[in-house]
Parts: sequence; structure tokens; C-alpha cells
Amino acid sequence: MTARRLAPVAPITTALLIASLVGCNPGVANSGSDSKPSAPASQSGKASAAPGAPAGSDLSLAEAIAKIPAGDEDRTGYERDSFRLWVDADKDRCDTRKEVLIAEAVKAPDQGARCALTRGEWLSYYDEVTVDAATKLDIDHVVPLAEAWDSGASKWDADRREQYANDLDADRSLVAVTAKTNRSKADRDPSEWLPPAASAQCTYGADWVGTKLRWKLTADDKERAALEKLAKGCSDTVVKYEVAP
Repeated sequence: MTARRLAPVAPITTALLIASLVGCNPGVANSGSDSKPSAPASQSGKASAAPGAPAGSDLSLAEAIAKIPAGDEDRTGYERDSFRLWVDADKDRCDTRKEVLIAEAVKAPDQGARCALTRGEWLSYYDEVTVDAATKLDIDHVVPLAEAWDSGASKWDADRREQYANDLDADRSLVAVTAKTNRSKADRDPSEWLPPAASAQCTYGADWVGTKLRWKLTADDKERAALEKLAKGCSDTVVKYEVAP
């Protein structure tokens, strides 16, 4: 199975978050989601410094937001099929969706033939709901595929888009969350949607920003303003990331 992340920690225990951030004190709440499967925010995140910062350095959420390149969004030509899902990169019969579910389970599921997952338990950090069936979860692209397209992925080739859509090398790019919250989010950015659980919002902001920096995606003015507003209530949140190869 592809090495990826640690199992999630309850989002309310922000001091213990291993997800590229620490201490989340959100000050605002919005609503919405990405129409793809998702995963929890209490796990360890691979991260590397932003351009110009030494490797391994930690950035405040505000500092990290400032490093996202500015750019106008353009959805011309977007099709969901431009991003191939879900692949089994290591040929172990567990595709990306199942790798995330296995990695993020707070109670390990039974693994059957062809990586069929039964039982188990997961914490959906977007809404602080505990789920006992994998079928009730989506794997969410923290930065939705459409948003990625708008902010730079339209210029990538098919292999690069597949890599983005199945990113198991960063703990915070994909998260397992309830289907309800994932579908309410759809393809909205933080100016239009934040997790319904207030305790999840700083975590989500750090996950969003870390993913944008990892993939060198841009942010438009409205998105940046919403992130900066969020950051004011997340002064203890730390962001780490590694630029995607």
C-alpha cells in the first residue's frame, strides 16, 4: 500500500493536529463543498517550505497565503474527466480512494478481496461526524478539481493532472469526509464555503493553502481576501508543504 499519512486525530484536539498545522481558532463560518470523495483533517501532513524559505520551515497561515501566486480564474475547457480517478499506482489492488480510507481510519477496517473495506471507523473533520461505513464517505480534493483547473491545472498535461487527482504523497491534499459535506462544498473556494464545524476551519484553511502552494496554483482576489480574513482567527495555525515533483 502506498505510504501516505497517519490516522486522523479528532479535530477538536487542535493542539495534537499532525496535519501541517497547529492550534486552530477559527473566527468565521461559511458553507459549501467539492463533488468528489474526501478525508479528515487530523493527520500528518508532508510539507516543505514555501519558495524562498528554508526547507522544513513552518509558516503562519497568513505568511503562507501571501506566497500563493496571484491569478485570475478561467474554467474554459474544464471537464472532470480531464483528471483520471482513482488509480492503483502501486498495483496492490487498493486504489487511491481506498488508500486514503485505510490511512485515515481511526479504527482500521477489515480488508477483503480486491481491497473491499468493511467495518472500520472514520472521523469526518469537516462536520465532526464519526462514520462506521466506508460507503458513507467521499474522498474530497481539498482544492477541488475544477478550482485546480481554474488556477493553473488547465496548462498541465494528462499525467500531471492524474498525479494531482491521486496525490498520496501529501497528507492534506485528499481527505475522507461525509458525502453530505463534500457535496455541499462542490467546487467552491473558501470565499464561498468553509467546513460547518467551526473547529475545522483553521485546519481547512491550512490544508487549502498548503495544497495551492504544493502545486503552484494561483488565487484570485476574492479567494485571497477570504483566506486572509480566516487567517485573522487562526494565528497559531502552522502551514507546511512540499512542492510536488
